[in-house]
Amino acid sequence: MQNRLTIKDIARLSGVGKSTVSRVLNNESGVSERTRERIEAVMLQHGFSPSRSARAMRGQSDKVVAIIVTRLDSLSENLAVQTMLPAFYERGYDPIMIESQFSPALVEEHLGMLSRRNIDGVVLFGFTGITDAMLAPWQPTLVLLARDASGFASVCYDDEGAIQTLMQRLYDQGHRHISYLGVPHSDVTTGKRRHEAYLAFCKKRKINPVAALPGLAMKQGYDNVARVMNSDTTALLCATDTLAIGASKYLQEQRIDTVQLASVGNTPLMKFLHPEIITVDPGYAEAGSRAAQQLIEQINGHAEPRQIVIPARLA
Repeated sequence: MQNRLTIKDIARLSGVGKSTVSRVLNNESGVSERTRERIEAVMLQHGFSPSRSARAMRGQSDKVVAIIVTRLDSLSENLAVQTMLPAFYERGYDPIMIESQFSPALVEEHLGMLSRRNIDGVVLFGFTGITDAMLAPWQPTLVLLARDASGFASVCYDDEGAIQTLMQRLYDQGHRHISYLGVPHSDVTTGKRRHEAYLAFCKKRKINPVAALPGLAMKQGYDNVARVMNSDTTALLCATDTLAIGASKYLQEQRIDTVQLASVGNTPLMKFLHPEIITVDPGYAEAGSRAAQQLIEQINGHAEPRQIVIPARLA
């Protein structure tokens, strides 16, 4: 019966209009919980698969994966997505993109919707606040990117190695007063791990640490440079390219040209605007293709979830 059933049939059996069924299929608002439950009960009773039936009606592929990014304007995540898409297309998968906005509640909502639509697998750009319980139903067909979790596939960056590499380069250039702009420790990787790597290097080399952890935005970099600068400062290490771009603007406006900037990212925008800044490439592009390959292998039963770490390289 599944092959013959249409949205019109579901609407008739549920006592609603086709547009209401469509909104339920697409997880849209404007449908009461009672009506939604009635429609979903009818679909379950008659073996109606929302995702496959809807895609078939649109003439689309049955092989669909989701990519949940934190922000659509993220420089680093865009680099990863750019290498994911060709890998999925090559194997016949249609990717859809969703934004989480760093909200665990939105991630939970998205995963519920994707489950109801029978999406084949998910690449999720992780962040602090996402729980194992939230991810558990997707464990066989989910890959975390930029975060790790026990029992789940993940592709992560070597945050400690990236900072150690930059600090060593600055130290080898003769810098002994190196300040740091980073991200709060509530962000485990970009925040806590990178800051702790900076502190560890300072302790090992007997450098006095001077740091501020404002956040990820360019303006936060711009607004906080003065907090970590003094008359002895000769270098400023930023946890991300976006912070470094903000810091560079501040230094230019203040006509300070004696401070060497360094950052983690090596994004195209940074390379174009500020080739003078020392950067390390954490492997955003490689991470994207590796995540796609891992997910495809898991979907097809050719691989178990595993944790992959991309090495950082001095640009």
